[in-house]
Amino acid sequence: MNFNLSLFLAALGLACFLEALPWLVAPKKTREALIALLSLSEGRLRGGGIVLLAVGLLLCAAARLLRGD
Repeated sequence: MNFNLSLFLAALGLACFLEALPWLVAPKKTREALIALLSLSEGRLRGGGIVLLAVGLLLCAAARLLRGD
């Protein structure tokens, strides 16, 4: 497997775009959501992180299967 710098940079750019989007569209609601996250326990935050990690890995695997790798 070769490292594709172009693909990596495109993925990084997309991640930056998606991270910035809530701040551009609704900064007040984004701030309120972050304040709400501060009240959650570490266990709940970690559980949510694990779920998001699993979903991301499944999406990457599905993309590779659809592409035929």
